[in-house]
Amino acid sequence: MVLGIVIGLAVAYVAVLLLLFSAQRGIVFRPDPTRPALAETEAPAGMHEVSLPSSDGLAITSWYLPPTRADGQVIAYFHGNAGHYAGRVPRILPYAAAGYGALLVGYRGYGGNPGMPSEAGLYDDARAALDFLQGQGVKPDQLILFGESLGAAVATQMALERPARALVLEAPFASILYSARQRYKFFIFDWLVRDKFDNLGKIARVGKPLLVIHGDLDRTTPAQFGRRLFAAAREPKQGFFPKEAGHNDLMQYGMPERVLAFLAGLDGTQTSMAPR
Repeated sequence: MVLGIVIGLAVAYVAVLLLLFSAQRGIVFRPDPTRPALAETEAPAGMHEVSLPSSDGLAITSWYLPPTRADGQVIAYFHGNAGHYAGRVPRILPYAAAGYGALLVGYRGYGGNPGMPSEAGLYDDARAALDFLQGQGVKPDQLILFGESLGAAVATQMALERPARALVLEAPFASILYSARQRYKFFIFDWLVRDKFDNLGKIARVGKPLLVIHGDLDRTTPAQFGRRLFAAAREPKQGFFPKEAGHNDLMQYGMPERVLAFLAGLDGTQTSMAPR
């Protein structure tokens, strides 16, 4: 009797793990596959659609705004796991108003783009985006990598691969494995994770000025993950952890102002600022 119960529980446990294994990309990636219309957004004047060729032959649509600043700085913006690049137009408006260029990077499977999202695929799309900016004459000291939530993992990987002026991480997680363990307390097998996005394992190797922004009330990606990344990162670094903010409302709690101040500080002496 007892043995039968134990066997039954074990079978059920394995079945649930296999279900999570098969469904995990549907959990990690939540794309809106519809193709957005630029004219139906608040996109600033000068923003236009570009097509970026990935290394595996896909044409990845993204939206690009050339800089108007004399120093030619551009933000490569890597968005989170849901929606698509068009929904991030409001997020770049404060930086566009300050003259920064912006590339809203599209991903495969998102916003009418072909293909299916995966960790390797998003990295490939990001490389195509940075190759495009290089072709536009954007130099490493003019490039700012900005990652939002899942996009923080893409930006971190690009910071390891490419020279850039700075790295900004908004509501980052430590890794998919840590997030899975946070949500599914019984999720204990590393080998079940197909797309690892291991930010914590990479951040100490990023040798660029870093700004980590994370709301203390974030229930999607708990702020403990952002704090762990900040603690593991090399100097120079700054952390901003507004106590009233959650996952999607950082714009309302001083994020644009903090980002602009951080970027302005790169022109002078960069000093470390502990999180608050």
